[in-house]
Amino acid sequence: MADFGKVAVIMGGRSAEREISLMTGSNVLEALQRKGVDAYRFDPAERPVFELVRDGVKSVFIALHGRYGEDGTVQGALELMEIPYTGSGVMASALCLDKLRTKLVWQASDIPTPRGVVTTAKSDWIALAQDLGLPLIIKPAHEGSSIGITKVASVEKIEAAYELAVQHDQLVIAEEFINGRELTAAFLGERALPLVRIEAPQGNYDYQNKYFTDDTKYHCPSGLPEAQEREIQALVMRAVHALGCSGWGRADLILRDDGKPFLLEMNTIPGMTGHSLVPMAARAAGIAFDDLALRILELAHVG
Repeated sequence: MADFGKVAVIMGGRSAEREISLMTGSNVLEALQRKGVDAYRFDPAERPVFELVRDGVKSVFIALHGRYGEDGTVQGALELMEIPYTGSGVMASALCLDKLRTKLVWQASDIPTPRGVVTTAKSDWIALAQDLGLPLIIKPAHEGSSIGITKVASVEKIEAAYELAVQHDQLVIAEEFINGRELTAAFLGERALPLVRIEAPQGNYDYQNKYFTDDTKYHCPSGLPEAQEREIQALVMRAVHALGCSGWGRADLILRDDGKPFLLEMNTIPGMTGHSLVPMAARAAGIAFDDLALRILELAHVG
C-alpha cells in the first residue's frame, strides 16, 4: 500500500447536509484507519481550513456534501495550499452543484436531460405548467440530498413549492417531470460501476427515504438487459467528461418508460452512509467498502 502520510477526512461543514456529511466522513475515516492509513477527522465548521498545513496533512479525503464543500470552495483552498484532495476539481465541483448550469452543459453536449426553467416569485405559474406540463418538479439549484424539492401535481401548489425551495436557495428551477424508473450510476476513475435501480415508497425518493428508512428498495444488479446497461453507462461517462469530473462520483437519472434515459444531476461527493449507493454499486463490482475508500484516496490530486 502507498504511504499517504497524514490524511485529513474533511466532514461536517456548514451546509444543510452537515448531518449526512458527518455520517459519510465517519464511515470513510474508519475504513481508511482499518486499511492502515494515518487518517483523522477535520471539521471546517470547527477549525479554519488553513490549519491543515499546521497539522502536516499530506492529502485530504473530502467527505463534505453541499455548499462550502462540494462547490469548489474547499477544492480551491486546498489547491492554494498544494494539498492533494479527492474528487473533482474546482470547476467541475462548482458546475455540478449548480443544477441549472449542469443542465445547460448537458444540453449543449447533446446529453438528454429534462427541460428546466428558472422561476422567481413573479413567475406565471399557469404558463409554467402549460410549458412543462404537470406534474412538474420545483427544486433549489444548489442543494443536494433532495432538500427543498417538491413534485407538484396542480398549479395551485406551485407557489408553495417555490416558497419551500427559495428558503434553501435564491436560484429555483422548475423542471419537466419524467415518468420512469429511477437509476443511479457511479463511476470510479474511468470505470463505470454497475447501475442501481431504486424503488422508493410511492415513488418518493426524498431526504427521509434516502437516509433514514428501510422502506426504499435498491436493486443491484439493476435487472436491465446487459446491452442497455452498457449503453447507459457509456452515456453517463459522456456526461462525466462533459462536466470535467474526475476521481469518483454518481449520476442520477430516470429511464423513461419508452427506454430513453434522462440525466438529472451529477454528485461529485456522493454519500458513503449505510444507505448510500456508490458503496452498493462498488460491492456489486467486487470492491469492498474499505477498498473503495482507499481507491478514492489513491485518486487524490492537486488541480
